[in-house]
Amino acid sequence: MTGLQYDIGAIGGDTGVAIAKLLPEIADRATETEQARRLPADLAAKMAEAGAFNLSKPASLGGLELPPLEFMQIIETIAEADASAGWCAMIAVTSTLGAAYMDEKPAADIFGPDDVITGGVFAPMGKAEDKGDHYLLSGQWQWGSGSANCSWLGGGAMIFKDGELQKFDNGAPYHRMLFFPVADVEFIDSWHVAGMKGTGSGDFSVKDLKIPKDRSVSFVADRPRDTGALYKFPLFGLLALGVSSVALGNARAALEEIKQVAITKKTPGGGRSMAQRATVQLDIARATAQLGGAFSFLESAVGKAWQEAQGEGDISVKARSDLRLACAHATEVSADVCKTAYTLGGGGAVYSSSSLQRRFRDAHVATQHIATAPAVFELAGRTLLEQPVDMAML
Repeated sequence: MTGLQYDIGAIGGDTGVAIAKLLPEIADRATETEQARRLPADLAAKMAEAGAFNLSKPASLGGLELPPLEFMQIIETIAEADASAGWCAMIAVTSTLGAAYMDEKPAADIFGPDDVITGGVFAPMGKAEDKGDHYLLSGQWQWGSGSANCSWLGGGAMIFKDGELQKFDNGAPYHRMLFFPVADVEFIDSWHVAGMKGTGSGDFSVKDLKIPKDRSVSFVADRPRDTGALYKFPLFGLLALGVSSVALGNARAALEEIKQVAITKKTPGGGRSMAQRATVQLDIARATAQLGGAFSFLESAVGKAWQEAQGEGDISVKARSDLRLACAHATEVSADVCKTAYTLGGGGAVYSSSSLQRRFRDAHVATQHIATAPAVFELAGRTLLEQPVDMAML
């Protein structure tokens, strides 16, 4: 691996040091991870033991409860080694946010063990019938990233009572995220995709599963039980930050790789290195500036939102909107940078043995995630132009 953007040993303490020691193995096994179409179980266990999945877990449960900027820096660094590994870490980490909303006992039952791996899908693709003291859940969820290595999964579900769909106060359909043991899950081999192949993001399903109500949360209607500033931070903002962190780390690795290729590779028949060509110099300089600008914009937006989260009031609409905009922008720029690196890589980049083509494919999957998809620009634009906006989406 080339020089890293961040010294995560200095960021995450003992956990950061332990993760840093794993980075060479994560990078060396990237091809294996992709071919397996999931994060290898032994590698996932090593990452769990290092604490890579505890970055946002409440401190009351033994988690690090890191500020968002430090979470971002660690996820970026893992993604520099391998985007699929960074993505699995990001999903596991953000799933632990549910612990901040639960009562102490169910939170400890699900998220308590230091080496537990959790995951899930927020999107309400399930149906849960309210049975008084429990829900009866059925559903099938897509994009279950890292789910094969999890002990617990969560699935979003529309809530029904006596066959009638329940609604929030504003009339929108009422939904919650329900958590259940992996032993109750059926996994479906559906992850046959262009990029992020190693994330194991296949479908999973449950049928007529009884879920105690205290194993569910509504990130819209409920207030966090844990009063830490991290849990005032907007949920969608943290998820988008995770996606964009993976995208940025992946792009930085691609850019560093193509720089080394340019310095050492000779042009056919010319005897000069690629680095001596003006067009290559131009492309590398522009990509470096674009990526640096995206990093800076995102870090600034995270910093402002975090400053407000540490205050007495709620985070402002502007800060939430700027955060989402910066995440979407960073993800889009990262894909453009990976395209530049792939294009400069020439014919050699098309081979499956080239990491540049993997970085290119992974980057363009990240742009499709709902948290950073092009529609987010419209959402941010509405706030910039002082138009009405659904705050639940920010």
